[in-house]
Amino acid sequence: MFSADDHRYMARALQLAERGLYTTMPNPRVGCVLVKDGTMVGEGWHERAGEPHAEIHALRAAGANARGATAFVTLEPCSHHGRTPPCANALIDAGVVRVVAAMRDPNPQVAGRGLELLTLAGLRAEVGLMAAQATELNIGFISRMTRKRPWVRLKTASSLDGKTALANGVSQWITGPAARADGQRLRARACAVLTGVGTVLADDPQMTVRDLNVDRQPLRIVVDSQLRTPPSAKILHDDGAWIVCAQADRHRRNALLDAGALILEQPDAAGRVDLSALLAELGSRGINEVHVEAGVKLNGALLAAGLVDEWIAYLAPKVMGDPARGLFAVPEYAQMAQCHDFRIHDLRQLGDDIRITLRPNGA
Repeated sequence: MFSADDHRYMARALQLAERGLYTTMPNPRVGCVLVKDGTMVGEGWHERAGEPHAEIHALRAAGANARGATAFVTLEPCSHHGRTPPCANALIDAGVVRVVAAMRDPNPQVAGRGLELLTLAGLRAEVGLMAAQATELNIGFISRMTRKRPWVRLKTASSLDGKTALANGVSQWITGPAARADGQRLRARACAVLTGVGTVLADDPQMTVRDLNVDRQPLRIVVDSQLRTPPSAKILHDDGAWIVCAQADRHRRNALLDAGALILEQPDAAGRVDLSALLAELGSRGINEVHVEAGVKLNGALLAAGLVDEWIAYLAPKVMGDPARGLFAVPEYAQMAQCHDFRIHDLRQLGDDIRITLRPNGA
């Protein structure tokens, strides 16, 4: 059994891990606290891929006080040589006597080996403290390691009657400043932002993170079966974007390449973009979380394919009328059993708006 103090120290480690929310990809977000004789003697978090892991920062902060200490770490210490040496060995060499990990590492290169290495060296190694919180923090990394594809988070902003824009296309602003700022934070934590060519043609968005002090922008991806994206589109500015198509017209392809785009062909049998294949490709390239801001067609296609892992629905206290634009292009259903069923994972108020976090029922 874990004590109240154990929970307190792991909660601090999770707070530290969250500081890497916008920066660690493709690596997981990890925090570590070293405790000796009831006092925290060192702490750290993983800041960027290729830089020292959380355990190393904590050990450096603790110095000689690490000997005889307990390490609280939000993810099983690594046991393999990647861009940095194994953290399990560093904990052993520093004289740590107990390691409490929130969860096992889903990376097949680790997957229990770190804990085993610690145990074989005589340390007391435990796992499972506040595992649910640690899982939420790295849900995209876990998805990529276990399903070979990113976690797909779809974001919508609508009125109470489920409309995303007036019939004439006007949509600014449905939600208030607090909800819009929250949406920017979702963009910032993602490895990639996904949209459709319809949104590009209608709104010409940049899809960048704004109003946050971040030193990286997520990869921007446009699903565009026929390469209709204009070379002048704003989404191609600032380091370009990926355009994913089903067939690449040579002239359109060359114009987009000249504008800085990367063209990726992912056709399905019907001549559309194979969304499942696209996600598998993104997973193979280290993409943990995909943030979707799109129109009814791409939203509906992702929903129909069972590829929406999480739906963030911002609801504004407005009624926009029947002819206004909706959320998903889906076929008409004849029976309730055909409907897509979600469960509410989180519900909160942001300013005058409501944010509902939904996940597929049974997922």
